[in-house]
Amino acid sequence: MLGKLTRDAIPFDQPIPFAASLVVLLTAQAQMGAAWRIGIDERATPLVTHGLYRLVRNPIYSAMDLVLAGAVLIAPSPWSLAAALAVAVALAVQTRLEEQHLVALHGDAYRAWAARVGRFVPGVGRLRG
Repeated sequence: MLGKLTRDAIPFDQPIPFAASLVVLLTAQAQMGAAWRIGIDERATPLVTHGLYRLVRNPIYSAMDLVLAGAVLIAPSPWSLAAALAVAVALAVQTRLEEQHLVALHGDAYRAWAARVGRFVPGVGRLRG
């Protein structure tokens, strides 16, 4: 199947989804405000639940996955697909580590929010009691 992944095999290859995903990514980063960190930081941060974070708990990671999917559509190849899948797996692992940290940091407030809001897609991946 990967050998047949070519520009002709994709019905659309416009950069619009790619650009829209970048806008979502930058918006989500801006909405984090003072809570923005790279990696897991032991310092206390506020729990961000407004803006895009009302819809999904990890809009930055969701947007990164969409940016990579857009890149695969723009430049389809086995390598771009493999890279996108590898990043998606890495983000899923990182998310689980961050969730453990946020439960320890914010306790019931995080659990309640995570029970209402999906992990990467609205309504999908909510934490269960």
